Amino acid sequence: MTRRDRLREIDLLRFLAAMGVVVYHLAGFKGRGPWPEPSLEMFPALGEVTRYGYLGVDLFFMISGFVILMSVWGRGPGEFGISRVTRLMPAYWAAVLLGLAIWAVFRLGKGDPDLVLPNLSMLQGGLGLDNVDAVFWTLWIELHFYVLIGVLAAIGVTYRNCLVFMACWTLGSVFADEAGSRFLQTMLMPTWSCYFVAGMALYLMYRFGPNLLLWGFVGVSWILAVHWGVWRTGRAFTTANGKVVAVAVTLLFVVMILVATGRLRWLNWRGLTVLGALTYPLYLTHSQVALPLLKHAYPALDKWAALALAIAVSLAVAYAMYRLIERPGQSWMRAKLRASLAAVREVDAGGAVRDRAAKTVSVPSPRSAEPSEGELVRP
Repeated sequence: MTRRDRLREIDLLRFLAAMGVVVYHLAGFKGRGPWPEPSLEMFPALGEVTRYGYLGVDLFFMISGFVILMSVWGRGPGEFGISRVTRLMPAYWAAVLLGLAIWAVFRLGKGDPDLVLPNLSMLQGGLGLDNVDAVFWTLWIELHFYVLIGVLAAIGVTYRNCLVFMACWTLGSVFADEAGSRFLQTMLMPTWSCYFVAGMALYLMYRFGPNLLLWGFVGVSWILAVHWGVWRTGRAFTTANGKVVAVAVTLLFVVMILVATGRLRWLNWRGLTVLGALTYPLYLTHSQVALPLLKHAYPALDKWAALALAIAVSLAVAYAMYRLIERPGQSWMRAKLRASLAAVREVDAGGAVRDRAAKTVSVPSPRSAEPSEGELVRP
């Protein structure tokens, strides 16, 4: 497997999903919350499109189902856990501390020290606490997905087990909603599970070829996604039109089907790898960087110039975070966690990693390098 085999079409879709969220917050969001957010009236014509940018999150979740199944294939729960921790935490910690710095200097946002500490754990959603940045809520949803995939990894990731897992999750989600069980709804996420299941089915289609069973999973997931997408327009996203959302969700599925069936392999420009790398830090930091900047740049600058400046600075901050924090942080953490996992395996195998009585130390070397989730290589 080489870097030429990277799924650069996924890199592009990730970046477009992140930019959808960015323009939603900058030009399509009805201002509210702790940030000095612009209103839809600032960009009325553009807002007719950007008000649907929040659907980038829906695309993120479908991509996650595709990529995470690729990442966990052939791995146990330990390796999967390491891949998730090293992928998420360095940039996330930096984003939380950025919120603390902005709050300390400008008194903007929710970077109060009382919130920063629990936010560093990424468990604040389960504690009923606010996020330092509102966009962090999606990471809590992702964490639920990772727990379920960790269970699948412990059982064994095979084609058959994946199909059973996807069927149980799909039906269990609907049953949880029908029963009104808060516990089951929390664990099975009925409003979002359809995207993850669709992504998993599409990865199986990509890896092993399409068949009627996989098309059935994609079709049922699409029906559920349209249902929940329209349902959200009457609640969280009141400026959106349900019919437009249904069409947009359908288009997201069509694009991912094109990926799964190899129709987008021509998108193989190397620069897309860079865009994919910028996606996560851009998503984490754009609210804290761009919203205050846009508010203070306008009306000193023309609103379009102010919008371009806010996006450009957000991209620059994301690139700096990727090069200076995320890449070195991931490398360091991956090596340390693999050494820890090797030590656990040594103990389980009957060895002694640390014999305090004998004052000896025997630490096995880390496993050889494996492709990370970010490599997105073709099987």
